[in-house]
Amino acid sequence: MSIFLALVALGVAPLAAATIRYRVSLDHGDQHLFQVHMVIPALGQSETVALPVWNTLYRIEDFAYRVRDVRAEPSAIEDGAAYALRKIDKQTWQIRWAGASNEVHSSDVAITYFVEWDDVGPFNSQLDAHHAFINLAEILMYVPERRSEDTEITFEGVPPGWRVAAELVAGPAPYSFVAPSYGALVDAPVEAGRFDSFEFDSGGAHFRVVVDAARGWNRGFLEDALRRITAYDLRLMGGPPFDPPNREFTFIFHIGPNDDVEGGGMEHRNSTAIASSSAEGAAFYAAHEFFHAWNVKRIRPEALEPVDYTKEQYTRALWFAEGVTSTYGAYALERTGLWSKSQFYGDLAYQIGRLQSRPARRWQSAEESSLDAWFEKYDGYNAPDRSISYYNKGQILGVLLDLAIRDATDNRKSLDDVLRRMNDEYARQGKFYNESEGIRAAVEEVAGKSFQEFFRRYVSGTDEIPYADFLGIAGLELKMEGAQWGASRESNAHAAISEISHPTDKQLRIRDGILRGSTN
Repeated sequence: MSIFLALVALGVAPLAAATIRYRVSLDHGDQHLFQVHMVIPALGQSETVALPVWNTLYRIEDFAYRVRDVRAEPSAIEDGAAYALRKIDKQTWQIRWAGASNEVHSSDVAITYFVEWDDVGPFNSQLDAHHAFINLAEILMYVPERRSEDTEITFEGVPPGWRVAAELVAGPAPYSFVAPSYGALVDAPVEAGRFDSFEFDSGGAHFRVVVDAARGWNRGFLEDALRRITAYDLRLMGGPPFDPPNREFTFIFHIGPNDDVEGGGMEHRNSTAIASSSAEGAAFYAAHEFFHAWNVKRIRPEALEPVDYTKEQYTRALWFAEGVTSTYGAYALERTGLWSKSQFYGDLAYQIGRLQSRPARRWQSAEESSLDAWFEKYDGYNAPDRSISYYNKGQILGVLLDLAIRDATDNRKSLDDVLRRMNDEYARQGKFYNESEGIRAAVEEVAGKSFQEFFRRYVSGTDEIPYADFLGIAGLELKMEGAQWGASRESNAHAAISEISHPTDKQLRIRDGILRGSTN
């Protein structure tokens, strides 16, 4: 349940005896330092604590390099003996009882440390005089063997006039929250400050919107856009996926000038954090990020479960988890009237031109791009002759799959049915799909035919996509300028999509289905 703690403190949950507790002080905003006090109950002779090496992005970022002055203290020192703290690798510390080796000892132990963050969201954390934005995995240590225990976090030193928002259950104290595990706790970003906010209901769910704006922003547009996007996706997927008994979701927006805000969004299980230079841009990102509440947060490749905070976690399915989410971001914008038909065509043409401008498309597949996501932090990797984007090609593949399914079923089924089937078979049963093979199985079940060649050629392979064949299914044609389809170097490709004259009835039905999200 999302709580704005300066206003209310409802839904306090009973805490189990083994609750790992955190206190986070915001007192040192002038130094951009979070002070963290972590209490581990009933710690025995020896235990380890660690800080994740990655979070939000598929990048090893070694957050521990920001940590300073780590100390361990028992709740009481007995006979002069205490717990000793020893660092054992770049992100892990061992806590060991320093008394007699034959003693059986158990005590609550506190770890205290500082973490420095002054990077804008939504992928980083920040503490300054204006506000605090926190991706909790970037500042909170965890006990590797006790990640499933209850957690409680309390924010201290909150400046006067600030509020604290997070999509978590309220705790027993002001500015506190509880969660059933470390993973659940850190999958909820926190905004603290003098933010604007509003709420609305849509499709059986309650939504809270937090806006930290560096200047004026168009609330009317943003609220209307969010109402449309959420209502469409909830109707498409058969209701809210948010964890019962509460059906709530929180949008956190940072809106400001281009030079102050890095545009983008980050999905979380029951919330999202988005940065944009305008309310219009914020809505664009929201269309993508909200669909992640299903695709990737619940309809999830098994290779990403459970989350491993210690090293890279590889999957070949980011083309689907991210790219097809972009397909549905574009669908939501067009099908709700936030985009015109021409804007939808223009965006698809842009995606095609972007892919065709990258020579790497000839040797890096969508699956390989997914595996190589961990290279994206290196500038050289992002060169056009080195890599493609799983977002970009995945978005195109989503549209092509939709067209092919509609063609195979005479527009009786679509990619919408694939997502709903995967939601039923995996998300709602707490199961995870097996990479591209699991996606292909769902597509074939819906379409009633083999899609082995499609996946072999365009998902795991690097065959040139016959755009004319696929777009022709819906009576569309592609015009490409400035692109040499077999070129070995970068070209400035410009693409345009238009409707052909005199389409067949089937082409019209499929085109209408793509644009309206309908079937026969």
